[in-house]
Amino acid sequence: MIQRIPLNNHWLFKPSFEENDLINIEDINSFESIRIPHTNKELPYHYFDENSYQFVSSYKIKLPHLEFDTDEEISVYFEGVMAYTEIYLNGTFLGEHFGGYTPFEINLPKGLLHLQAAGLVGQDNWLFLKVDSRERDDIPPFGYVVDYLTYGGIYREVQLQVQHKKRLRNIKVETPLLEQNFNLDVYFDVTQSTVPTDEVTIELYDQKQCLSKHTVSELKLVDNQVHLGVQKQITKWSLETPKLYELKITLSSKQVPTYSFTTKVGFRTAVFENDGFYLNGNKIKLRGLNRHQSYPYVGYAMPQGAQYADADMLKFELGVNVVRSSHYPPSRHFLNRCDEIGLLVVEELPGWQHIGDTAWQKLAVDSLEEMIRRDWNHPSVILWGTRINESKDNHQFYSSTSSLAKKLDATRATGGVRNFAGSEILEDVYTYNDFLHRGNNQALDQPQKIAKRKMPYLVTEHNGHMFPTKSFDSEAKKIEHALRHARVLNAAYSTTGISGAIGWCMFDYNTHKDFGSGDKICYHGVLDMFRNPKYAAGVYASQQSKMPYLTVASNFSIGDYDASELGKIVVLTNCDSVKVYRNDIYINTFYPDKDEFSALPHPPIIVDDLIGNLLYENERFSEKDAKTIKRILLHFLKYGGQLPIIDKLQMGMLFVKYKMSFADAADLYGKYIAGWGEKSKTYRFDGIIDEEVVTKVIKSSSDVFELKITADKTELYEDETYDVTRISLAFVDQHGSTLSYANHIATCNIKGPLELIGPSTFPLIAGSRAFWVKTTGSSGVAQIEVALDNGLKANLDLIVN
Repeated sequence: MIQRIPLNNHWLFKPSFEENDLINIEDINSFESIRIPHTNKELPYHYFDENSYQFVSSYKIKLPHLEFDTDEEISVYFEGVMAYTEIYLNGTFLGEHFGGYTPFEINLPKGLLHLQAAGLVGQDNWLFLKVDSRERDDIPPFGYVVDYLTYGGIYREVQLQVQHKKRLRNIKVETPLLEQNFNLDVYFDVTQSTVPTDEVTIELYDQKQCLSKHTVSELKLVDNQVHLGVQKQITKWSLETPKLYELKITLSSKQVPTYSFTTKVGFRTAVFENDGFYLNGNKIKLRGLNRHQSYPYVGYAMPQGAQYADADMLKFELGVNVVRSSHYPPSRHFLNRCDEIGLLVVEELPGWQHIGDTAWQKLAVDSLEEMIRRDWNHPSVILWGTRINESKDNHQFYSSTSSLAKKLDATRATGGVRNFAGSEILEDVYTYNDFLHRGNNQALDQPQKIAKRKMPYLVTEHNGHMFPTKSFDSEAKKIEHALRHARVLNAAYSTTGISGAIGWCMFDYNTHKDFGSGDKICYHGVLDMFRNPKYAAGVYASQQSKMPYLTVASNFSIGDYDASELGKIVVLTNCDSVKVYRNDIYINTFYPDKDEFSALPHPPIIVDDLIGNLLYENERFSEKDAKTIKRILLHFLKYGGQLPIIDKLQMGMLFVKYKMSFADAADLYGKYIAGWGEKSKTYRFDGIIDEEVVTKVIKSSSDVFELKITADKTELYEDETYDVTRISLAFVDQHGSTLSYANHIATCNIKGPLELIGPSTFPLIAGSRAFWVKTTGSSGVAQIEVALDNGLKANLDLIVN
């Protein structure tokens, strides 16, 4: 049977390489102790030298003592090392791997092991890695410029494997739908010749209940395929019910199991048609975001806990149904979580715009194969990206990638992400980055205009660099950022030939000097780098219907607006309507804006009247005249002194009728529009669903201040490696609104079995911040205290198991 031993602790690291390190392999004096995942260099939040992590480093580990039989083999499986790796055992070169985004396995020859059978221990065995994290022109995605950092180190987990020489490999599971019933087909290779007594047993389980079992004797297989008839009712894997079953495959020789493999299986169909995307025959408009796999300070080096949290945030907080893993394969943990929660994935081979020479292209093809072989059993993956993102046409190269994807996995569609019209189509879906929208023009191009034919079509990027928005930008810009995302989504929903739209992007990210805002950050996200939301996040979160959502995109500070004109208030919500109150006096009920956003499931609500009937109730005007005066005041807010002529005439008539002066009119404007002189002014927004108040937001002047602290999870578990969680901070007022101009300095202090990732002292950004903590190998209760420079403090206890 196979032994899989996590090999993530007790590594030694040095940020350099010398040949003597291989000769004196047991010397540990110049090395530091680290755990995997590991980044070769922690970077500042911004303003740093992008070359600082691009160097050759050394990793080594003393292997655990192993017992193995003569017909067993030992290997090490690396999930991700950036970017070129040489592997040595006891100073002897074993092999190399090009590329940082896909896994590789290296066999450990017994002849080089200082380890004998039957548990007799000789000398220690040392595994050594020379890791080159430079941006080498011969390795994708490098060769020109790249709009993201790739970081360095052994940033994904490592396993030591002991397994029988005779075993199954390249196990692929397909679940075709035939005559309304799902079947299950299993494909695999056998590493050695079989004998008549060999058997392969395939079992399908729903938890502990065996639904189906099939055994093939003497390996009488057709194309190494076993068909497992599913006799009982199968629950389809879907967005709402992502049902997973366990598949167990056992290879036995002379009735003794030599190999056992388990994987999760989801039964579903995923088809792109000319008129859209269908999951299990149901048409679904894809609504999603692109995601880089980077985190502040440590780049790519984050374990399962962080990968799960990102998937959960996309599904449950941002309400999307698809994510694109731009521009490389993500962690297996991220895909596992997408399988579990019902989040669709568009996955693509590593690359960004540049295509290298023939050798470079071969490595790209190799990476594509490694990606597909690793991930072909994930029901969440619905499309393979077989083209370098935004690259020019290359018939020979892309013919090879497309044909390889179909050869390896004919069950999924292929796409090739481009950003220019009429490019050669060698894939099933025309996947296109559409940056047409500039705020005052058409939101998306028409599919047939871009593809030059009628075929399945998916928008894989929009917005992003067209309107980069910081969390500390002006309120007007943050609102426009949100509206641009809303306009594009509305266009996607209203166009039958568009399967969906995937926005750029989930969160801000570090980048090279050629891109971003000069501080090595691209501010393209609907979240900031610490996963705190901008207003645009509310556009996505408001499209789901699982839970009530309401964000009022304003802090009601007139000084934030030109000429102190507050203007229209944008409310991002999935509520049927919003009732607005001013100092607990009912103003009006507002409904989704179906004029501009007719196709969105939940259009924004535009609040364009904060006066209501107050002029009639509080002043001396008739009801009819109060409505006229309100309209004139609102028009003055909109047009300034350039009022329409009808407003000027009516205003003059009212001046005469009520013996008013310009000073009286100014007083009305200050009282009902600007709110000058009021003792207090509080607005309440009640979200209504099915005539019931389900959520509310209160906005007023900020008089009470608090530092709010929350954790993504309150219990952490050490498993194959360390665990992490994100701690969020927000400087809020008495109503829980984040105060976006707060930039207080925070200091974090931790007592107990947790370690801070990044600096312990940092400023808030737009009133909020977050940081990650990780376990240290010990258990207990960890106490976290954060203190601001104004004296406010917040505390949190976490349990470490």
